[in-house]
Amino acid sequence: MNLTALKYLSILYIEDEPHIRQNAVEYLGRYCQNVYEAEDGMIGLSLYNKHKPDLIITDIKMPKLNGLDFVAKVREEDKTTPIIITTAHSDTQYLLKAVELQLVKYLIKPITSDKLQKALSKAYETLANDDANLIHLDTHTQYNTRNQTLFIDQQLIKLTHNEVLFFDYLVKNSQRAITYEEIESLIWAYEGMSMDALRSLVRGLRKKLGGDFIENVSGVGYRLITY
Repeated sequence: MNLTALKYLSILYIEDEPHIRQNAVEYLGRYCQNVYEAEDGMIGLSLYNKHKPDLIITDIKMPKLNGLDFVAKVREEDKTTPIIITTAHSDTQYLLKAVELQLVKYLIKPITSDKLQKALSKAYETLANDDANLIHLDTHTQYNTRNQTLFIDQQLIKLTHNEVLFFDYLVKNSQRAITYEEIESLIWAYEGMSMDALRSLVRGLRKKLGGDFIENVSGVGYRLITY
């Protein structure tokens, strides 16, 4: 996998050893715009709840809340976010627990760039093939409702904030046309919606989708077309 595919994803990295954390965050920051770092599981849990990152990398042995207990708390409500565990020990007990927590990868320290790249590639594939939350618009285009990500031929397509709001609402109401009033309330509730702004939004989104997935329903609004 080309690591530039990670550009628009967010990563939470949890590690209590400062030099390891600093090096890893610096490395991840070369490829990903949003890297959140935490020095223990409690801070990590707070950052997870605040940012809902696309993937998580966490050490096991940490103060306040260890990595496995942190993951267990995340898994209480989130069964799908890819999680990579790092540790200095290949302990069988940890390995068995890691399997129970549905982890993408279990990495033994030292964490080399090669090991990390392979783990990130595995995590990215998991995101791109998250069937439980994946809406197939056609054979090439999929939308993940869990993390609001659009993939075309397994490549992540960057959407603006307003494009995400609009398209996510279209997908979740695909059985009907969404009205102009709904769109205004969703995106332009305070400043009011102009038809020029809406048409510009739809035009930009259609260009990124590269297909006729968004249909205008005259006098009503828009609806999603799937194939």
